Amino acid sequence: MSQTYKELLQQREALELAIAQARQNEISSAVAKVRDLVAEYGLTAQDIFPGRGAKTGAVKAASKVAAKYRDEATGQTWTGRGKAPKWIEGKDRTPFVIA
Repeated sequence: MSQTYKELLQQREALELAIAQARQNEISSAVAKVRDLVAEYGLTAQDIFPGRGAKTGAVKAASKVAAKYRDEATGQTWTGRGKAPKWIEGKDRTPFVIA
């Protein structure tokens, strides 16, 4: 009793639909349980996910550095940190300074 390719594809489609519906039902049930527990114990997002939310300052965020030099011809900028770009490399930097 072999099935055709089309029949198997139809079965797969029906199975995928049933799986998606079952998953959605279970997610809804889980969310309802979580909401009940949160309300019952007065929990906050920080209680449940302590690694998220407000930072304690332990990790310093990288700050952007303002550009110090600009190539008027192309509009490219450079902060003066790291390797100099080709448009300023080996040249006097005074004319490129951003006022």
